[in-house]
Amino acid sequence: MSRLFLTLLFSYLIIVNPRPNLPDSKRAGDVRATVWPRLQRELNDKGFKEGAPIYIRIFKDQDALEVWKKAGNKYKLFKTYEICYYSGSLGTKTKKGDNKSPEGFYTISPKQLNPVSNYYLAINVGYPNKVEQLKGYTGDAIMVHGHCASIGCYAMTDARIEEIYTLVYKAFEAGQQKINLDIFPFRMDKAHMDFYSHQPYMAFWKTLKPGYEKFEKTHMPVTYYIKGNDYAF
Repeated sequence: MSRLFLTLLFSYLIIVNPRPNLPDSKRAGDVRATVWPRLQRELNDKGFKEGAPIYIRIFKDQDALEVWKKAGNKYKLFKTYEICYYSGSLGTKTKKGDNKSPEGFYTISPKQLNPVSNYYLAINVGYPNKVEQLKGYTGDAIMVHGHCASIGCYAMTDARIEEIYTLVYKAFEAGQQKINLDIFPFRMDKAHMDFYSHQPYMAFWKTLKPGYEKFEKTHMPVTYYIKGNDYAF
């Protein structure tokens, strides 16, 4: 086998299935050693492959964080975690210090993991995203993290973040390059849209609704593009 062929093959493997450089710590490693065997059993019992990609979705009014796992050509719900606390009411974050938690479509990459957070373990949601940057929204370091206190973040308690963080870490370790995280004020069906129609955020929420509906139809994470300064799908 020629040296050129081996070089090309190695380059191909790196491109097709690059191994991410994952931030890690003794704390996170100890958590995985304890939590991952239990999660493996749950995944296997529900028919999921351990290394399959994941998708995360949050609904503020239900205090719910959902973890979905790819099964075949669609994603299926694996587990729902109760959010212990998020700051502010419904309506997205727009500026630093407004004590609001963001709503929108975000992407998590390996570098957004924080295994030495002051809030135990943390995952940066990626606020502000491209749409929010165009709108001039300010603020940063918005996390899904442990404990039960938050200023703009989503606090899950230590026990819940152990599982969520481990699922994210293991998905990256298996080769997933990015994880979609979609945050909604509520389930954006007609009943909820009518119920919250008096809220001043409705014009913004209507820009989220097509992304919500597309996932509900396909059970595949959505990719948005920008039309004007808003989401489009």
